[in-house]
Amino acid sequence: MNAPIKLYDLAAADAHIRFSPNCWRVRLALAHKGLPTETIPWRFTEKEAIAFSGQGKVPVILDGARCVTDSWAIAEYLETAYPDRPSLFNGPAGLALTRFVNEWTETVLHPAIARLILPDIHAMLHPKDQDYFKTTREAFFGCSLDDLAAAQQSHLAALRQALKPLAAALGHQPYLAGTAPAYADHIVFAALQWLRVCATYDVTGDQPALAAWMTHMLDAYDGLARAMPAAR
Repeated sequence: MNAPIKLYDLAAADAHIRFSPNCWRVRLALAHKGLPTETIPWRFTEKEAIAFSGQGKVPVILDGARCVTDSWAIAEYLETAYPDRPSLFNGPAGLALTRFVNEWTETVLHPAIARLILPDIHAMLHPKDQDYFKTTREAFFGCSLDDLAAAQQSHLAALRQALKPLAAALGHQPYLAGTAPAYADHIVFAALQWLRVCATYDVTGDQPALAAWMTHMLDAYDGLARAMPAAR
């Protein structure tokens, strides 16, 4: 049996709590491929721990001597390196559509979720990460974490609006990829897992198709995502 693939995975103050959407994409992709995995907790200020990768962000995987960074690049690597395992993209057409899902998630869904939950994330981080997180996120969004918290209801409404196309699509099919989950589902679900682990906002209660898909994704791969506790 091959040695486990090592995944450097963003952790909260509690090292067992893993919340990064980009890392969750990779965890689900590895499970989809049925590849043994060892996750290594990593925090924002532990740049030296992944200096070997030539950059300072996770996810990072080590597959033997091969190092791969960036969630999309990792998915493409896994698809190429393990063609005998279940496909993440289901062919060239699926790859092209999944690329659109990736762009939509990163430019529409992630910012909508981030504006809602950044104050919650800050509270759950290890103290050594909190100043770094606050400074970098406030610079990126151009406002304070307190300002984001004060506009909570408007950010929640914006997120619900952003999710409407997803809910509509899932009203016609059980998964974004069709009859079974694939990397397109991993990408979007990972964003909602981020929300689930970090905060208690309900964005699926009035969307039955979206709620059903969330349930299926939480239970997929032997309940991998459900095993991570939701925010309380």
